[in-house]
Amino acid sequence: QVLLVESGGGWVQAGGSLRLSCAASGLTFSRCAMAWFRQAPGKEREFVATISRSGGDKYYADSVKGRFTISRDNAKNTVYLQMNSLKPEDTAVYYCAATPPFGTATTASGRYDYWGQGTQVTVSS
Repeated sequence: QVLLVESGGGWVQAGGSLRLSCAASGLTFSRCAMAWFRQAPGKEREFVATISRSGGDKYYADSVKGRFTISRDNAKNTVYLQMNSLKPEDTAVYYCAATPPFGTATTASGRYDYWGQGTQVTVSS
């Protein structure tokens, strides 16, 4: 059974930082591309960042480029999202997602088979 468990969410003032983690089990982590998506109240889920299996390729939504950094530790089966200079519009539930084995990093949510339960990030102005 594949399990993705996010942690690190919380409340922060605008301009602050948070680091999200997503621990994976039940899959061969190093064979899967990983991504972060988010969903704000009343809005559709949107792509945030993705990282290739080796960690060599990373892609970001324009709205977070230069502020967020995605990384992974294949030895720990964990993907991270470092979020700096947070803005109130970053408030959302953040989800990590994994492709099937040998999947490629992509912004398309439909290409990810496995999803975590989400962690809430709230940024106050």
